[in-house]
Amino acid sequence: MSEAGGRVFFARARRAPDRDADIRLTSVGVDIGSATSHLAFSRLILRRKGNAAVLLGRELLHESAICLTPYAADGSIDTTKLGDFIGAEYAQAGISRDAIDTGALILTGLAARRRNARAIGALFAAETGRFVAVAAGDALETVLAAHGSGAVAASAVGGTILHLDMGGGTAKIARCSGGEIVALTAIDIGARLVVFDEAGRIARLEAEAAPLLEAAGLRWSLGDVPHEAAIARLAQVMAQCLFEACGGAEMSSLTAGLLRLPAMEVAALPDGIGFSGGVAEYLHGREDRGFGDLGPALARAVHACFGGWAPFRFADHGIRATVVGASQFSVQVSGNTIFVDPPEVLPLASLPAIRPLIAWDRLSATQLELAIRAALVRMGVAEGDGPVALAYEWQGDATHDRIAAFCAGVSAALAGRVPLVLVGQGDFGGLIGTHLRRSGHRGGIVSIDGITLRELDHIDIGELLQISGGVPVVVKSLVF
Repeated sequence: MSEAGGRVFFARARRAPDRDADIRLTSVGVDIGSATSHLAFSRLILRRKGNAAVLLGRELLHESAICLTPYAADGSIDTTKLGDFIGAEYAQAGISRDAIDTGALILTGLAARRRNARAIGALFAAETGRFVAVAAGDALETVLAAHGSGAVAASAVGGTILHLDMGGGTAKIARCSGGEIVALTAIDIGARLVVFDEAGRIARLEAEAAPLLEAAGLRWSLGDVPHEAAIARLAQVMAQCLFEACGGAEMSSLTAGLLRLPAMEVAALPDGIGFSGGVAEYLHGREDRGFGDLGPALARAVHACFGGWAPFRFADHGIRATVVGASQFSVQVSGNTIFVDPPEVLPLASLPAIRPLIAWDRLSATQLELAIRAALVRMGVAEGDGPVALAYEWQGDATHDRIAAFCAGVSAALAGRVPLVLVGQGDFGGLIGTHLRRSGHRGGIVSIDGITLRELDHIDIGELLQISGGVPVVVKSLVF
């Protein structure tokens, strides 16, 4: 991105938008998971608003077939077969890789493991810089599914919605209210914990299935051919565990032992319950074929267990809930009341945004530190020491004590992450950065303002603009 004469140019998109002209970008979303992989090609339509490009709409161009994620004999993902599938879908869509302006690569489950992620990343080496690549842990995958299914948006007008995304290895649960995710968890319940061959023999038996089999009174081994009644019994146990994890019944020790994230607090009955993921396709009535797993039986058991608890709400995209389309290039220029020290820390690329839930009416360093740490966990970036972009919208008076508490909480929660990056919506960037430095914070500091960020965004920050004193910013937002 470059700037001349007060106008912003899209270098990647190979176009310079006129003030009133719409900007059209071709995007691709790629979701590679433990059980399935798929793509969605879209056209994003944006319009200039000041120095920003605002999203007007998203036109779906092509949805790929659903591919069972291929595995090699050593248990790693077979990237040769996966690459062939991806190449075939580009051809089916009639879109060349050079024509892609931007995109999102989402890796979940086994695909997110380091060796697999590195090999899959190599398949998209040509798109480096145009893609947001996210290895989604349990918490982030839960967030993606809740947003991608529409549950979060629906909760803004339809009361509290409990969303359940049922995949191959895990189920992700999110309670949504007022357009926000207010609680989440994940559990080792999935359709492909047991996989059958064409003759009905058990071909794969995941370790996570062992406690469920024991609870169902079953002793299965590789090569066994289970009866339908036994499969149904196992599915009933799994559905009951899901019901308990959702808060529908008192939690058993079996369910507690299967949780991958802390349990959600007990809450009032939701106004509706939504489903997405591969198993949900059977609940939706969009799929009746079998794929050699527990999917059909688990769907029947979930319908029986959850029926009558709360009204069902079906997602439009079901299994494609985590195909987040692509990333939107929203080009902005920061305000000029910013703090960058030293200037050499810029540029920065693809920093994940976190947006802590800050209790501004009782702002304290301890409360803010906890809120930031929770946001890091929620976005799957709690581990490691890489920089993140902390997004905030200052509320209330900017007194010395409140600014001091804010800076102390930020420093404590993000200690060791260099540089420290803060992105505000108001005019406090310079003030916050100056206070951080004077209060003894060591390492690079980038504190900018005039920028709107939300969770799931990634941000690029360019070098200081000598003309305006601001910095050029590209916000890459996952579009649902």
